Amino acid sequence: MANTPGAKKAIRKIERRTEVNKARRSRVRTFIRKFEEALTGGDAAAAKAAFVEAQSELMRAVGKGVVHKNTGARKVSRLAAQLKKLSVA
Repeated sequence: MANTPGAKKAIRKIERRTEVNKARRSRVRTFIRKFEEALTGGDAAAAKAAFVEAQSELMRAVGKGVVHKNTGARKVSRLAAQLKKLSVA
């Protein structure tokens, strides 16, 4: 258990950051889900708009340190591949 003032403060800071990071991660998942719903709907224009928003949100999470850079790039790449498959079909 933390018993120094600095360690107690660090615990408080970690709790606050954890809440913020959870919210950001949840927001990213929401935008990805909206994109996947647009894909299953088959509407290419809606899927494109949802892709742009999801990509933006993912890269914001990368910039904030919630998601690793390579993870964000991989997820965007996979979303783009799904979008391309829809537009070709």
